[in-house]
Amino acid sequence: MQAETVIAVAATVVALGSLWVSYSQSRAARVHNRQSLRPILQIRRIRNRQEGLTGLKVINAGLGPAVITATVVRWDGVVVGQWAREAWNVMLDSDEGVQKYALRQGSVVLVGESTFLVRLDTDDADRLLRFHDGIRDRLSIDIHYESVYGGEGFVVSSLGRE
Repeated sequence: MQAETVIAVAATVVALGSLWVSYSQSRAARVHNRQSLRPILQIRRIRNRQEGLTGLKVINAGLGPAVITATVVRWDGVVVGQWAREAWNVMLDSDEGVQKYALRQGSVVLVGESTFLVRLDTDDADRLLRFHDGIRDRLSIDIHYESVYGGEGFVVSSLGRE
């Protein structure tokens, strides 16, 4: 083998090795960037007798904003639609004093944001208990979301949360 051939083969091997290292590094950087902006939504049922409030709260405990792709609401196990007016009309007999926050496709829950999806403030302890028991026993919300990168398909459900 001639010296030029050996040098050419060695240069090709070094170039291919450099290409592989660059590809690996860029892939690792993309994975890191996705993880560093990952939203983590939580749904919590809140009941505070002293303050006279109860409700269902969504919290973004992650490091990036959560983009809502869909919501699925079940009342007594039956799908009633998305978390918006149509579902509220099925679930809430009396709207008096009940505050609601809609989550539609494209809504964004910012980092550290904590928002009541539905909330009742009242001095009536019996009404507070009935409302709390209703959202605990009869209401289920699944929130489908993703990061700003998109495509992850994360889901959080209100089932099993106290």
